[in-house]
Amino acid sequence: MQFASDNTAGVAPEIMAALAAANAGHVASYGADPLSGAVVEHLREIFEAPQAVVYLVATGTAANALSCAVLTQPWGAIFCHRNAHIEEDECGAPEFYTGGSKLVLVDGPHAKMDAAGLRAAIAHTARAGVHNVQRGMVSLTNATEAGTIYTPAEVAALTAVAREYKLPVHMDGARFANALVSLGCTPAEVTWKAGVDVLSFGGTKNGCMGVEAVVIFDPARAWEFELRRKRGGHLFSKHRFLAAQMAAYLEGDLWLRLARQANAMATRLSQGIAAVPGASLTHPTQANEVFAAFPRAAHRAVHAAGASYYLWPFDQSLDGPGEVPLAARMVTTWDTTEAEIDAFLAHLR
Repeated sequence: MQFASDNTAGVAPEIMAALAAANAGHVASYGADPLSGAVVEHLREIFEAPQAVVYLVATGTAANALSCAVLTQPWGAIFCHRNAHIEEDECGAPEFYTGGSKLVLVDGPHAKMDAAGLRAAIAHTARAGVHNVQRGMVSLTNATEAGTIYTPAEVAALTAVAREYKLPVHMDGARFANALVSLGCTPAEVTWKAGVDVLSFGGTKNGCMGVEAVVIFDPARAWEFELRRKRGGHLFSKHRFLAAQMAAYLEGDLWLRLARQANAMATRLSQGIAAVPGASLTHPTQANEVFAAFPRAAHRAVHAAGASYYLWPFDQSLDGPGEVPLAARMVTTWDTTEAEIDAFLAHLR
């Protein structure tokens, strides 16, 4: 009953096997190996973007922060949701890698910005000219930190606002696969066709050991990204081990199969919790994260049975009156089983 994070899961067997196979022999370094080139071509095909430039890094923080750095200036604002991952969980990395850009936070239900809120935030910025941070870029998280999903139409509405102000758009897709299988659209339809300029394409949370792809749909930005990746310490010399993971991840649509399993288990968990008296969902379950509230006594029972997940927010305590509801976040993974879900629900009931 492990629901703490999709970062806690192991590596999918296909990806581990690919890493072992990549260990044979000597190949060119720093991304000059054949496998790295094949990964670039495969991602171009998946995104229907033959001119796209693709770079691999090892962490989502690097993917997001370096992406922001090529899209805005140190005096620029990065417009994002108040609960965006780059705001809550990156330890100031976007600000650091951009050289000082400011995150300007936009509200919206279930961790999603809407076009009106974004327009108001952008319009409010730089009213006093040189005395203010300037309008820089927009960053969306899909799937969001609340486990919700932006549809292609919602992405297009937000990017249209950005375009009114001539701002580029980044998408944090650490859980992009989970969003995509829920949407049922093509990767292109929810990214560049909807106005996204740069995508952080996640692998680590969905069965990889540690690899993310930055997909830059405007090749004019490529050289700057290369320089920033090297200067920031994120150009791997033994690059083939990043490429091996990504190649196996994409082969035969493994990335989509792994995400479908995680999403299906989240749906099973969410529906089961919603049927328990005294329990409720605090956000819609649209990907592989379940946000729910249920009595403190039930939390104590499932924890005693070995369940692992986070109270959300963290400052809640298991100590206190048993009937008081506490909110929690539970994350399912590519290897979560129905048996785990059903055991948790049995203890919860």
